[in-house]
Amino acid sequence: MKKIIIFSIALINTACESFLDEKPADRLVESNFYSGSKDAEAAVSAAYQQLTTIYNRLMYNLGELPTDVMKNGLGMPNTYLQDLEFLRFNASNTFVADMWNNNYAGIMKANSAVNNIPRITMNSTLQERLIAEAQFLRALYYFNLVRYFGGVPLVTKLESINDALGPRASVEEVYTQIIDDLKIAETVLPVTYGEADLARATKGAAKILLGKVYLTKGDFESAKTKLAEVVENESDYGYGLHADYGANWRPETEAGIEAVFYIEYKKPPLITNGEMGLAGPKYSVPGGSIGVNGSNEADIPTQELWDSFDENDLRRGINLRYEFTNMSTLEVVRSSIPLFGKYWIDGITASNQCDINMHIIRYADALLMYAEALNETGESSKAHSVLNRVRERAFGNSSGNFSGLTKEQFRTIILDERRLEFPIEGHRWFDLARTGTFIERMKAHSVYEAGVAESNKTQLAQNIKDYMILMPIPQREIDLRPDELTQNPGW
Repeated sequence: MKKIIIFSIALINTACESFLDEKPADRLVESNFYSGSKDAEAAVSAAYQQLTTIYNRLMYNLGELPTDVMKNGLGMPNTYLQDLEFLRFNASNTFVADMWNNNYAGIMKANSAVNNIPRITMNSTLQERLIAEAQFLRALYYFNLVRYFGGVPLVTKLESINDALGPRASVEEVYTQIIDDLKIAETVLPVTYGEADLARATKGAAKILLGKVYLTKGDFESAKTKLAEVVENESDYGYGLHADYGANWRPETEAGIEAVFYIEYKKPPLITNGEMGLAGPKYSVPGGSIGVNGSNEADIPTQELWDSFDENDLRRGINLRYEFTNMSTLEVVRSSIPLFGKYWIDGITASNQCDINMHIIRYADALLMYAEALNETGESSKAHSVLNRVRERAFGNSSGNFSGLTKEQFRTIILDERRLEFPIEGHRWFDLARTGTFIERMKAHSVYEAGVAESNKTQLAQNIKDYMILMPIPQREIDLRPDELTQNPGW
């Protein structure tokens, strides 16, 4: 049975306007708003709601479309998305701007909660927890921004729009703020919540996110230490791996032991997961329809992703699929190309009924990051053991033999494992960028994909530039304050 969703639909912000606009409708900073605990809870819920605008596809658009994992199907002729796929996007790309704007909208909401909840007379334990939740969210939103754009304006107070104006802070200054927020969050947040408060940030989520921050910065000792606090004590946090990989996307188990931090989706009229329709078959199946309303084949996997899976890897049949049931004829039909299957529900006739959760942090991520940090700090044997926990599930308790590998060789194996474990979960661009392998990998992908799927994929190698390890600062933001906000090199 699906768990109760905790966030009010009335607080959703779907606007894609600049965070510098003079009429920011998503700010809860009215002087008479913060008068009691219900107002404090509503303010934090508003900060949570921004996750939906970021992680329901936008994260895949920037996190996987410009990589070797995802491409546009025939159902998505959008020029800006095509530009992302073929690495010819620029500072005017609307999806790049949306990532900037939506994360800053989340930061404004989190700032409002952090700065105003302390003056409310209310239960002190709840008050402290709500502030820590807002700090966790602010850290996550800034983590998205600094990874995509580098140094960005650092805004921690927002009582007037002028507080949002200013030059870019350094990357290190942004990371200092992220780490400070997460250190408070890991200290204050509870390990678990009751049934009415699921999907909130927990102590374990804060620690794992902090471990990811350290890993991204290349501070492998700190990453290892922080991730060990959870992985070496996982039963205390209620974490583990489902025996069945697919259990992470089934309503009865998706909020289980592997769900660290996620968005809870429900049936209409509540918020649903739109990715089923975006990834579902249309043009590639006989007749151009399988009787599922809203299935438009917009987000599809690369052929190389399918080819990268070992035929014995049990994850392949969950992540990707060729066969679907035509709901009009009840016949099983075969697509001419591999399609994503992770967010597909068999047996329903409308894609807008999909209530599969979106995982923002999954426990398998903690394990693979821990294995990476162990490898980088010289604990190769233990790193192999941790990686094998993930591989044993994927291959039915068959471990990989990594003895004799160098640190560099095992680093590549972990990176490849992450691609197979997390397709269309929004990790790939970050992984390639932080490991310094984006340029080389995409040149190789260009050659491979051009040879097996689409000859025009040679454009990837032609278009890719060394500076693409960062996204461009949206042009509109620079135009608003050209004397303060500088563009990333090359863009």
